[in-house]
This record gives sequence, C-alpha cells and structure tokens, in this order.
Amino acid sequence: MKVLDIMSAPVITISVDCPVTRIAARMNGHGIGALPVVQDGRLAGIVTDRDLVVRVISGSGFASRKTAQDIMTPGAFWCRADHSVETLAALMGDHQVRRLPVLDGRDRLVGMVSLGDIAEHVSERLAGEALGEIVEDR
Repeated sequence: MKVLDIMSAPVITISVDCPVTRIAARMNGHGIGALPVVQDGRLAGIVTDRDLVVRVISGSGFASRKTAQDIMTPGAFWCRADHSVETLAALMGDHQVRRLPVLDGRDRLVGMVSLGDIAEHVSERLAGEALGEIVEDR
C-alpha cells in the first residue's frame, strides 16, 4: 500500500505570514494538530499544536504579533505520495514525528499523513512499531 492510499487530501495549509491566532483557530476548527506552512507554493515548514504552546504561550513577546514564520519548524520532514507505508513508518520513526506532509514528484504538497492513518488503514502493529521508535529517548 502507498502513502497516496491513506493520506488526507486536499491538505489545509497556512502561509508564512499567517498570524498565530488564525493558526490556532484553523487547527481548532478542523480538529487537526499540524499545519504545513507554504511559501511560493512550496513547503517551507510545519506548525504543530506543540509549537503553539512551546514557542508562543511559553515564549516572550506578544502572541498576537507572531506569525507562522516565527514559530514554525523550518525544513519540515516529508514523504512522497508513492512511498510505501513501510517506508513512511520508517521515516516517522527515524525523525520521531507522528505526522508528515506528503509531496508529489514535483515537490508540491498534496496531502498529510499521520501515525493514526497507518493504524486505521494499514496495520496497528506497524503503527505501534513506528510509535515505539518515535517515543524512544535518543
């Protein structure tokens, strides 16, 4: 099975200049915990619900003035739509992430995939193995 078969699409994105208050509202409104950040049509980074807490709430400065660019993780890890689910699980474990943006062969963002997608659509065992790698203390 391929990533394309289990990913969520179309993907909800934000721009680098999106205010953090709008980011939080989007996550809440869509029931999601991560938003890919795009600039000039390309993946620039990712903002997670944890980024909001760690880099905004516990950080200094006025939250209302911060944007995605201020709090995103730049150079986000990603996978390809044609990767196998086994490759996806290995990437998640290697990079210790639970969600990945999905790119096509032209490096365009085409979806998002999560550890939950693996568990729901493929194998709870494979998802569990990946989770073990994700939470491993390194």
